[in-house]
Amino acid sequence: MDEYISFEQIPFGSDSFADNPEPRCPCVLLLDTSGSMAGMPIAQLNEGVRTFRQELLSDPIATKRVEVAIVTFGPVAIESDFHTVPNFHPRELDTTADTPMGAAIETGIDMVTRRKKEYKEAGIAYYKPWIILITDGAPTDDWMTAAQMVRKGEDNKSFAFFAIGVEGASIDILKQISVRTPLKLKGLMFREFFIWLSASMKMVSAKSPGSTINLLPPSGWSEL
Repeated sequence: MDEYISFEQIPFGSDSFADNPEPRCPCVLLLDTSGSMAGMPIAQLNEGVRTFRQELLSDPIATKRVEVAIVTFGPVAIESDFHTVPNFHPRELDTTADTPMGAAIETGIDMVTRRKKEYKEAGIAYYKPWIILITDGAPTDDWMTAAQMVRKGEDNKSFAFFAIGVEGASIDILKQISVRTPLKLKGLMFREFFIWLSASMKMVSAKSPGSTINLLPPSGWSEL
């Protein structure tokens, strides 16, 4: 009887490839925690990240397939490595000093490259990773290498990179970093943005890896 394992015995949303062989949909959040985000912006960002987790948890497929990681800057820190949603427990973020955006982007790309290697070694199918940059400033470090890495990654279809500018962000620099047009957040509508992001992740993870996806329009939270 041992070979008959009921579905209920599989840990719900386990990170283990053996327990959860579902294809994975990785998403890295690169979050600006520089001093200018202090006060209401960081509070709203924290609320948005919590909403992101709750929205994904409401979807049984996304719960097993979406993996979230967080990189904060500055200084650059891997706040949370890749976890499926039930094991993703974001802590309350606070603000620090500068904005080493270039190093944060490079870190995010390196994490995605490493995770894809782990999927391949385990024989796990995966979706194109998403890298989401949210910033309210301009980089305080060299960002040219990061911009080249983003362009190369997009050209090779290695990942999809999205830049979200909060009030005060240097949209001109974001345009030079991101192949896709950067979007400007309306006010502090982080919660609405993360609801859009979770809906997009649910839509992607419900399809087969490699399927063409028409993204939901960024309505409500973006100043187009």
